[in-house]
Amino acid sequence: MKNRDGKPNSQSEKSSRTVHLAIMFVVLCGLSFYLGGIFGSEKNRYNTNDISKVFGGSKEALPCALQVKTVNFSECSPDLQDYTPCTDPKRWKKFNVHRLAFLERHCPPVFEKKECLVPPPDGYKLPIRWPKSRDECWYRNVPYDWINKQKSNQHWLVKEGEKFLFPGGGTMFPNGVSSYVDLMQELIPEMKDGTIRTAIDTGCGVASWGGDLLDRGILTISLAPRDNHEAQVQFALERGIPAMLGVISTQRLPFPSLSFDIAHCSRCLIPWTEFGGVYLLEIHRILRPGGFWVLSGPPVNYERRWRGWNTTIEVQRADYEKLQDLLTSMCFKLYNKKGDIAVWQKLSDKSCYKKLEAPDYYPPKCDDGNEPDSAWYTPIRPCVVTPNPYYKRVALTKLAKWPERLNIAPERLYDVRGGSSDAFKQDNKKWEVRAKHYKKLLPALGTDEIRNVMDMNTLYGGFAAAFSDAPLWVMNVVSSYSANTLSVVYDRGLIGTFHDWCEAFSTYPRTYDLLHLDGLFTAESNRCEMKYVLLEMDRILRPNGYALIRESSYFMDSITAIAKGMRWECRKENSEPDAKGENILICQKQLWFSSQQSSR
Repeated sequence: MKNRDGKPNSQSEKSSRTVHLAIMFVVLCGLSFYLGGIFGSEKNRYNTNDISKVFGGSKEALPCALQVKTVNFSECSPDLQDYTPCTDPKRWKKFNVHRLAFLERHCPPVFEKKECLVPPPDGYKLPIRWPKSRDECWYRNVPYDWINKQKSNQHWLVKEGEKFLFPGGGTMFPNGVSSYVDLMQELIPEMKDGTIRTAIDTGCGVASWGGDLLDRGILTISLAPRDNHEAQVQFALERGIPAMLGVISTQRLPFPSLSFDIAHCSRCLIPWTEFGGVYLLEIHRILRPGGFWVLSGPPVNYERRWRGWNTTIEVQRADYEKLQDLLTSMCFKLYNKKGDIAVWQKLSDKSCYKKLEAPDYYPPKCDDGNEPDSAWYTPIRPCVVTPNPYYKRVALTKLAKWPERLNIAPERLYDVRGGSSDAFKQDNKKWEVRAKHYKKLLPALGTDEIRNVMDMNTLYGGFAAAFSDAPLWVMNVVSSYSANTLSVVYDRGLIGTFHDWCEAFSTYPRTYDLLHLDGLFTAESNRCEMKYVLLEMDRILRPNGYALIRESSYFMDSITAIAKGMRWECRKENSEPDAKGENILICQKQLWFSSQQSSR
């Protein structure tokens, strides 16, 4: 519209600009809402509230207001009290039995995800505190008699009254796990002086081996599948011993290469020599140069034991020779052997790995088709991941001994974008300050009230390092979509796993006392729906357990609203003075029981 003199109408032009700006504002807000990825599709179930107070300003000051949703979640049925979504026995028939692939992770599609709260068993009690919990737990918390009945002669556990007792027995250690580990230390002196710090126990039973090693300064991930040995991993975590669901099958284990100082199998029933030795190849990948592999059980000591294995001495001799040949071809050497225990060491010798390049050699050297640290739904390949000659301080003999190695910048830190010794020192200092602040906000942290802890999105393991002297252990989780800093975590002498928080974690319900998040939703909200992440947190958190959520103020009201719907009690706290734009939300999960009749 023009004036009579032919010039544009300034009022109309101003109005047009206002409309354009308004349209742009709406589009940007809609785009932000879409990328946030934190809202469900059931629009009629939620109410929208004003969250301008979160930003400390008026509505006009907001870039665009994040909507807050309130929802009440229903209870899951009692038969889901031990629901493990990605290792669900009800779905096993859908998957291949070859190499026990059905025991691996197979997560339900989005439309099958549960939107309910997993109840505890009838009669559930708050877990016994560490260190007493290592030797006993409440029967009703893990109400399974299968292991007790089937393994009663091996003294894995004994039911007495309302408790399970753990006498430390096992198939290969009838005199108790401590005597077994004493013998192992005679064969491997490096277990005594801080050289060996990180360990993995495959087919762990109730994790007595890992539990005994804690007093010896060795931190173990005890690994077992969800199989007919009901709740092995659940027993371990109920005792306060690090453990997770897992099986060596067709996929790599969710750990970087060169992670563990020692790997152990005590009659874990893994067919090490079958399928071209692929299971041994995976052990080789995750074991650092100079690290040890320990085997007790068939075919070790076959000369004396073969009669009890329902086989012949000739068959066992052939199995042992095949095992030895395979290990030699993979650059292991027999380090020591006594009684039922045999120990092999992974060589650092370059000349051995050079032989793998010869034509028709088996197993061959891996090409560059897969990164050595690629370990999230990555198939195991029939080849040897050879040590990177670039690394000079990754071998076991080159690392500082524990606990000195905790605060030394690892060599693999420099492979991470932005990684440097200065960045490492700054991260350590930052977490020292944060740890002091956390203890003020949550006095239970650092006491025997909190034992099993998960840092859900760590960088270098700074949270775990800051609490290394507390009576707790930390499972450090690195996103499968972020930079690989998990190798740095292991080089420091800490433990952890890769994971994608758009899926369920590989553990039973009620297995962690504290979950710590540092900007997880800021980093992952474009991929993972907040509701499902929080429901997963509720599944794995013990009743009366805590969630310590450090997050941008942008997400706080949404998190609080969903947490309230999960029956959590939350309070908002200020972060440290130098932490700008962040809030800390401390939530506690309440103990409640199913209102439905239990089927058990």
